[in-house]
Amino acid sequence: MGRIVSIHEYELRPGVDPAEFERDVLRYWEAGRPRVPGLEDRWLLKGIKGHRRRRYAAVWIYRDRASWEAVWGPPHRPVEGRSYPPEWIAWEEFIGRFLDRDPDRIVFSAYEVCRRACLDGAPPGGAVVS
Repeated sequence: MGRIVSIHEYELRPGVDPAEFERDVLRYWEAGRPRVPGLEDRWLLKGIKGHRRRRYAAVWIYRDRASWEAVWGPPHRPVEGRSYPPEWIAWEEFIGRFLDRDPDRIVFSAYEVCRRACLDGAPPGGAVVS
């Protein structure tokens, strides 16, 4: 199975300083939080073009679908907020002070990686590595 990539769109509430938001989120993450089973990496993004210009998103990368489903449930039967891991509940409490809505009400999508393209050393036409 491929990795799961979840993209969370963050809308800051009026009055939130974007530089403070970035600094505080990155500090939180640098402390190794949240610790969620199967979570391998996360990135904070700031839009530079398009309809998300100057707005934020986070990319959450999970090892595979099985580990993602163990935490969040299958797509057709997601876990309820009260069953979230304690570290995720703490994350939502932290991030909630910056957002214009409850963290459970943000726009998000989860994707399963189908395959990975090898860019380094790939022959013309782009070799694909599963």
